[in-house]
Amino acid sequence: QVQLVESGGGLVQAGGSLRLSCAASGRTFSSYVMGWFRQAPGKEREFVACISWNGGSTYYTDSVKGRFTISRDNAKNTVYLQMNSLKSEDTAVYYCAAGERLLTRAAGYDYWGQGTQVTVSS
Repeated sequence: QVQLVESGGGLVQAGGSLRLSCAASGRTFSSYVMGWFRQAPGKEREFVACISWNGGSTYYTDSVKGRFTISRDNAKNTVYLQMNSLKSEDTAVYYCAAGERLLTRAAGYDYWGQGTQVTVSS
């Protein structure tokens, strides 16, 4: 069992930056693939980024490539999402998730946090 708690969301102007954190409980954090997803009002939850258990592999959706960076610190049981050059279309609730395989679909993840709101004003 893994419990996930996101933090770091907030209101930022377009072009600004935020860093999201996701703290995980449990001693097996380092064995999980971690992902970030987001859901805007009226839209389906969409994949943002994921990272392998050791950080050696990362994947991003095209719309955030070059702007967002996913990373993890297994010693701190934490995964991060550094978001730069934010756009209004990045506005959403951001969720972190843990799973066993490096996948881009939400159904492939077993554990989810409650989400943190990111609002980008234009």
